[in-house]
Amino acid sequence: MAQLPATYILFGIFTGILILSSSISFILKRRAGEEPAPVIDNLVARINAWWVMLIVLAVAITLGKIAFIVLFALISFFALREFISLLPTRRGDYFPLLIAFYFVIPYQYYLIYTDWYGLYSIFIPLYVFLLVPIASLKAEDTTHFLERSSKIQWGLMVSVFCISHVPALLNLKVSGFDGEKIWLAIWLIMVVQISDVLQYMCGKLFGKHKVAPILSPSKTIEGLFGGIFLATALGVAMSWLTPFNYWQATLIGFIVCIFGFFGGLVMSAIKRDRGVKDWGNLIQGHGGMLDRIDSICFSAPIFFHIIRYWWG
Repeated sequence: MAQLPATYILFGIFTGILILSSSISFILKRRAGEEPAPVIDNLVARINAWWVMLIVLAVAITLGKIAFIVLFALISFFALREFISLLPTRRGDYFPLLIAFYFVIPYQYYLIYTDWYGLYSIFIPLYVFLLVPIASLKAEDTTHFLERSSKIQWGLMVSVFCISHVPALLNLKVSGFDGEKIWLAIWLIMVVQISDVLQYMCGKLFGKHKVAPILSPSKTIEGLFGGIFLATALGVAMSWLTPFNYWQATLIGFIVCIFGFFGGLVMSAIKRDRGVKDWGNLIQGHGGMLDRIDSICFSAPIFFHIIRYWWG
């Protein structure tokens, strides 16, 4: 994949933002001294995790399309593992899980690589939907059969199918757009992820009214509106990465942020049902992989199809 100077400039900007954020967090930590400061500690951990994620993303983009696809295949693998690990399994689940991890994930991303849209768009929602309960029949275990099959199907839809739409953006033929397709993925990831961060920060600074006290006690109405407004403004400022004009960037930025927010709530509902706070501890400061990508799970397919049907 040919890399244009603008790509490096973009990552230079994000590196500068992280340097500034790290400096501010260091100052706040020094001022706190020996006093317990859980909010500052959480902020430091989040910034450190962002450094790691930025470096990994930059390396994958630099190496090209194959590396970018492999990166998201690995993300799907770890995300599905977290999803399955929080839900009870029986011996009858082993065969369908073996298929899910070692056939469905590689094949879905192979289809992305070959740009076989007609198949990768229905492979998991249709064929794997039928395959999972058929594979479960091998053990002849009927205990909670429906719940067990649904668990695997849900995990594949969220962790693999939805996430695979991010690298699928590289295959789109966008009319009137001469930039690198990777910019579309960068725009989506940054807007949605920054929305999460800004919702957290605005909620800590101004939040008083809970959005969903049971599902996600940390989310507030003030944080929601503040985070989405600022992230949408960022999307408009970054519209040069996309085929969007300012009004289109505003509307699409708002849409992906809203779906990202509801994605986080849905995944929080599943965690509450399982009685856990985080999906895992893979990423220090962010919990598990699913804690970091839950918003992208819901926003990526929407963003992909908006571009495909309106600019394709």
